[in-house]
Amino acid sequence: MTNPLYDPYRVLCEVYSSGAHLKLALAVTPIEEAHRSRTVRVCYGVLEHDGYLTQCIRSVAPKSPKLRARILLKVALYFHIFLGKPRYMVTDLAVELLKKMGKGGMAGFVNAALRSFDAEKVVIPEGDEGLAVTTPYPLFAIRRLRAEYGDRTDAIVHAQSSGVSVRFVRGAQKYLSRPHTATPFENVYLFEHFARDAGFAAGDYTFQSVGSVAICGVVESCENLLDACAAPGGKSVLLAEKCAHVTACEVHAHRLALIESYCARMRAENVRAVLADSSVFRAEYESAFDGVLCDVPCSGFGTVAENPDLPLSKKEGDFARLRAVQSAILQNCARYVRRGGHLYYSTCSLFEEENDGVVSAFLAQHPEFQTCAAESPLPHEKKRCGIQFLPDTAFGAGFYVAKMRRV
Repeated sequence: MTNPLYDPYRVLCEVYSSGAHLKLALAVTPIEEAHRSRTVRVCYGVLEHDGYLTQCIRSVAPKSPKLRARILLKVALYFHIFLGKPRYMVTDLAVELLKKMGKGGMAGFVNAALRSFDAEKVVIPEGDEGLAVTTPYPLFAIRRLRAEYGDRTDAIVHAQSSGVSVRFVRGAQKYLSRPHTATPFENVYLFEHFARDAGFAAGDYTFQSVGSVAICGVVESCENLLDACAAPGGKSVLLAEKCAHVTACEVHAHRLALIESYCARMRAENVRAVLADSSVFRAEYESAFDGVLCDVPCSGFGTVAENPDLPLSKKEGDFARLRAVQSAILQNCARYVRRGGHLYYSTCSLFEEENDGVVSAFLAQHPEFQTCAAESPLPHEKKRCGIQFLPDTAFGAGFYVAKMRRV
């Protein structure tokens, strides 16, 4: 058996040093299968508590250590603080691992840091600065949430993922003997753990977030639908069940392949994947669709409960760049909606700037579009232009969708 710190350390090195997404790093990094569940738990846990673990390191190291040392310290401290492993054990494992990896020069520092650690000496600031230490959300995001949601901000940033969301096409009863939580959507359940089996490859079920399913629920059945930003393909496949023809656009070739693979696995033969930039006009699409869904690139802060690595790469300056992209896609794709057809705008963001802000600016320039009432069985808040799902009431998911009609 390998050193239990080794696999989480390797995966998190890909996340912290190479900017890899955690789910991808877990998929591509060779790890000990017998202890995969523990490795996954530790990796997610370290990222969920990154701010606090950083503060722990500051309490024992006046100067910030090198990145690799910080990563190993975070893993070791997680084992000690959150998994309750004895200090001497995690210290010995960390030192042993460094020596085996040929990094013995760091062993003395790591040994001293872990042996001197005292949780009572870790300083947690008050107010929103403290939330930025004890939750995955950065301070700039917490301040934005506070401005929009007031006292509810604490509940939003502390919301946890409700589990693995599985949407069944057939054979759900086979799996419902396991502990699960029902959602308001037919054949969509949340499981604490769900390892894929032969049913996944056969297309009996797929993994799709509750928020994604909720957005699809707002979209009306129609003959021709355009999914303008479709990768990895979950919404296109689900919408293909109620729309006769779905055109799924994606700007990156490698992500287009994900859509094609998804559709093949789920046997969605009425979905056509197209390599296209949805912010650039295509004359053949003008007034060609009964419905157009713009699930645009966004900050993604509504998915932090499921993706605790996401805030590592986010900066407050991202919002202006993202809003320009969001507006360009919505403005362009509006031209593809036939008269009487529907235009849908969605994000996995919590912020008005990316949601109602974009839609209201669009409507001000396009009087030929009017908002329609969007409804969902998933708890939500009604906004000026659309509806907002928030993590504290929507199983940890934060999404927004607006429905418009070309009149």
